[in-house]
Amino acid sequence: MPDETVLVINAGSSSLKYELRDATSGTRLGRGIVSRIGHDGTSLRYQVTGEEPTERPLPGASYADAIAAMFGRFDEAGARLDGLIGVGHRVVHGGTTFSAPVVVDDDVLAQIDALSSLAPLHNPVAVECLRLMKERDPDLPQVAVFDTAFHATLPWEAYTFAIPQDLAQTHQLRRYGFHGTSVEYVTGRTAALLGIPEAEVNLIVCHLGNGASITAVQGGRSVDTSMGFTPLSGLVMGTRSGDFDASAVLFLQDSAGMTTREVAELLERRSGLLGLTGDSDMAVIADRAADGDEAALGAVRLAVYRIRQYVGAYLAIVPGVHALVFTAGIGENDANLRVEVCDPLGHLGIEIDHDRNVSPVPPEGLVIGGGPIRVAVVPTDEEAEIAQHTVALVRTGSPARPASTADHSGAKEHA
Repeated sequence: MPDETVLVINAGSSSLKYELRDATSGTRLGRGIVSRIGHDGTSLRYQVTGEEPTERPLPGASYADAIAAMFGRFDEAGARLDGLIGVGHRVVHGGTTFSAPVVVDDDVLAQIDALSSLAPLHNPVAVECLRLMKERDPDLPQVAVFDTAFHATLPWEAYTFAIPQDLAQTHQLRRYGFHGTSVEYVTGRTAALLGIPEAEVNLIVCHLGNGASITAVQGGRSVDTSMGFTPLSGLVMGTRSGDFDASAVLFLQDSAGMTTREVAELLERRSGLLGLTGDSDMAVIADRAADGDEAALGAVRLAVYRIRQYVGAYLAIVPGVHALVFTAGIGENDANLRVEVCDPLGHLGIEIDHDRNVSPVPPEGLVIGGGPIRVAVVPTDEEAEIAQHTVALVRTGSPARPASTADHSGAKEHA
């Protein structure tokens, strides 16, 4: 066991994921997840790096029970925590209050809690876990790393909605963007892969998972992103519609008699790939498409079309793009989708090498296209980014990267 370690906690609406890492090298030492918190069938799954995972039931577990079980499993695995220097927490929403990771004190905790209306499923459980960890060890530094923070550099014209600005500011209505921790990590890794200083790299980063977004990066900073006030907008996702005319919401309420809650449920949980095909898993849909399933073929075509649409838009606003980058579960693993996206974009300088496209991707990433705009696959690791920020704040008082600077004037959630 290394002399110094860092713990990363990612509290979801019904789960708690965690990782223990070497504070110096960043190497993962172990990880686990408590699933279905507050539901039947709660369980803890834990894996020491290099060993087989173990699983046990935790009937009726709360978040407090989950944290206690996490530390109990560390003890059983012989993981000494006397070298633990800090705990990094993923927090979905920092609003306009937080543009960088921060060490959590009582004032910060209250500010995160005050943002819960913008992320009602995620911020409250993050606050609960922060409080539980502070109660367990008041002297152990707790660090909050925000999904929205990387997008704090969006310029006014990228984050502003064209509505009366007094209303927008009163209700904090603006584009926030999500997946920021992932995009920040991938930006740094891609810059290293290309041999370009991070502060000079220009990218279009496609974070394609069950939740999906695209971010335009100029000079290492986010300048536009497809998710907006909530993670609903932008691309076609597993269960989310992506871009949807706001007037159609009013039409559904008037003509179909749907309530606001019913429309939200429709667009967030019953749309996207699921609404188009009955399946939300792109791998399943790709198999169906290969067998000629018309609904699956249409869903893939629409998803790819929307990706290309955003790529084209971001090429128009970022001069001198160095690379188009694919990351997250679908982006890293679906070689066919990468071909579907890239092959029609040759006229824009995007060319894919079909042999390299199907090659194994190492942890540092792989360039799979060598045209004027390179194409790369770069595995994401949000926990590594959170750990890095936590260690930097604990050791130096500053985050791993400088705080974002932007003109803030004012979401909701589930990235």
